[in-house]
Amino acid sequence: MKKEQPTKVKRDCHATVIPSGEKVTLHAGDVVWVTQALGGGFTVMTERGSMVHISGGEADALGLAPVASRPALAAEAAGDVEERVWDQLRACFDPEIPINIVDLGLVYDCRVAPLQRGGSRVQVRFTLTARGCGMGEVLKEGIRNKIAGVPGVAEVDVELVWDPPWDQSKISQEGKVQLGIV
Repeated sequence: MKKEQPTKVKRDCHATVIPSGEKVTLHAGDVVWVTQALGGGFTVMTERGSMVHISGGEADALGLAPVASRPALAAEAAGDVEERVWDQLRACFDPEIPINIVDLGLVYDCRVAPLQRGGSRVQVRFTLTARGCGMGEVLKEGIRNKIAGVPGVAEVDVELVWDPPWDQSKISQEGKVQLGIV
């Protein structure tokens, strides 16, 4: 499917308005345009001009297969837990900007510590590009779900923070290239 082609919603589905975070329902027969299909979810533009995020679990409502995100690696795969966690963070995307949250500079801290009972505890501190953005819980859930699927991870704590405030200087060189700002 090409992004510029309209798609009719096949069944009612849940969506989140970008950037407010308001929960809405798209109804069967509504017309949308897919603008982004990254990180396991979809960003679509409605015929009323609203941009909404649809989770990958609702892909069939768009007549699509779930979006392929980077799967968690098998326990015996090369690399340690921290490397695999960072790989999963790079599979999380801002619904408005087609750059992963690591290259966008939204991840401020990621700590992996062993637990006495086995496995690791992962703590992630991240921010958003704008304080008024309502997509924090969507990103927080996506981060938590991706990290929880990493072999060796027993606990995940994800915190949305505002200090320091995000600005474009936090975007990686690769992210700047992708955005065309270098």
